[in-house]
Amino acid sequence: MLFFRKRAEMPAPDQTLPGRPTPLPTAERHFVNGRPLKGPYPAGVETVVFGLGCFWGAERKFWQLGDGVFVTAVGYAAGTTPNPTYEEVCSGMTGHNEVVLVAYDPAAMPFGTLLKTFWESHDPTQGMRQGNDVGTQYRSGIYLSDPARLAEAEASRDAYAAALKARGFGPITTEIRDGGPFYFAEEYHQQYLAKNPGGYCGLGGTGVSCPVGIGVAAE
Repeated sequence: MLFFRKRAEMPAPDQTLPGRPTPLPTAERHFVNGRPLKGPYPAGVETVVFGLGCFWGAERKFWQLGDGVFVTAVGYAAGTTPNPTYEEVCSGMTGHNEVVLVAYDPAAMPFGTLLKTFWESHDPTQGMRQGNDVGTQYRSGIYLSDPARLAEAEASRDAYAAALKARGFGPITTEIRDGGPFYFAEEYHQQYLAKNPGGYCGLGGTGVSCPVGIGVAAE
């Protein structure tokens, strides 16, 4: 397992694992707020998917934002293998990223707040790793399909890149694109750090504040 976790190159599409047609069993409701994990979500709720390292700690960052976040869930996205398992994703042979789905009400939780949380909760300059966690599944990414939201995410990236450069950091390696299907991870991964408060969290930010909301086109 440790060997597989060190894969730092994306597999070619014809090398990825075949996966399976059936979704993996997962939790029905959010462990923290009791809301339905897979929906249906209320009218007006939007979704975005973030990758920022190990998804246990990443998910907690977003459910802690409060009531404007309807529900969070961990899973896999931006790869090729359909309905992958955690072990398959860790092998580096699915192309997927460990990600967090955030379903939120933009009237109560501005998209810019989610972006600021994303940027400040990890180091987006590290490529296929996050701290000691090395592998393609730990890359930085923002995944959504709405053109306006994509533009906001790109604007926030550019603003944060300038702030990081001023502090001596390298270029941002975050991918911002449509990540394709989101596959819910196994039940034991959902809200893992709420069930296991002393569990592993390898996230570490840069200490640089993200200037979203200061002359940046994000809500």
